[in-house]
Amino acid sequence: MRPSPHLPRTARGALAAFVTALATIAALFAATPSAQADTTVCEQYGSSVIQGRYVVQNNRWGTSQPQCVTTTDTGFRVTRADGSVPTDGAPKSYPSVFNGCHYTNCSPGTSLPAQLSGISGAPSSISYGYVGDAVYNASYDIWLDPTPRTDGVNRTEIMIWFNKVGPVQPIGSPVGTATVGGRSWQVWSGNNGTNDVLSFVAPSAIASWSFDVMDFVRQAVSRGLAQNNWYLTSVQAGFEPWQNGTGLTVNSFSSAVETGGPGPGTPGGGAACAVSYATTVWQGGFTANVTVTNTGSAPVDGWRLAFALPSGQSVTSAWNASLSPFSGSVTASALTHNASISPGGSQSFGFQGTYGGTFAAPAGFSLNGTACTRI
Repeated sequence: MRPSPHLPRTARGALAAFVTALATIAALFAATPSAQADTTVCEQYGSSVIQGRYVVQNNRWGTSQPQCVTTTDTGFRVTRADGSVPTDGAPKSYPSVFNGCHYTNCSPGTSLPAQLSGISGAPSSISYGYVGDAVYNASYDIWLDPTPRTDGVNRTEIMIWFNKVGPVQPIGSPVGTATVGGRSWQVWSGNNGTNDVLSFVAPSAIASWSFDVMDFVRQAVSRGLAQNNWYLTSVQAGFEPWQNGTGLTVNSFSSAVETGGPGPGTPGGGAACAVSYATTVWQGGFTANVTVTNTGSAPVDGWRLAFALPSGQSVTSAWNASLSPFSGSVTASALTHNASISPGGSQSFGFQGTYGGTFAAPAGFSLNGTACTRI
């Protein structure tokens, strides 16, 4: 651009400086790579990839009303969620992001499906953004199957309810409480007609959390809803809305699966375990001294012994292990000083309890998902 000869010198200088500034800004934009553009997905089962390794899916399956999700660099937000369905039935959709395979749609570079016995850890993190003018849950889903399938419905679904708004509840019925990942949960168990569902409901909303998926998988194994030779097929985080849902957001999501060896605390080499359960009983009360022996060829680190106390029994105190809950399906977890059991070695713990009626011992024991021999 050539300045007009009729402009005063100061104006001509200012105009020249302005042109130079425009050129500088243009050069900066040319040199700076642009962020990935947001993608809006409105197709019923449409999806898009984020971070080059996770799939965001619209997954509208329970309603014909429009729904859209818009991806971000690290997650997604629900930008349209029309309509509603009765709160005493299934939700209208599950907009979500996942690592793994879902109905033949596999995330780029995923290591799933992976056999549970070969997973040493599955660290994940999730951050949610909630709204108050909808009925929904914020649900993290973990899918397990006896086969390494990448299509269709899996045998067992683990649901972690980070939050719920409105009169909705998990499938099945409550079966007690459990401490998993250092948090307390109400546990529900049931079947939706196609697969078993084990749900962990937070007592209050959790906005964000980093945890190991395998802590919840071990719960399913110890409750007989999976086995160590089964497969983890996908991990997913999103929302189940019943009414509205616009504005719900997964701010960020990460999921990794560490394979190549036995999972933490999983006896290796075809190993098993043995349990001695010695009791002293008096009217209305008892003590139990429990010894867990690793009869396998690999160390067991971070051991957890699961067993079911007979009806009417309740734990009042414990030593050398942390027990939760105090009745029903109980898990005894190692403490820092006794967290490892070497091959051929053992660890012992004990507890005191009360009982009503006729006293009986637990029918069986499971060490990190592996059934143990009673000695």
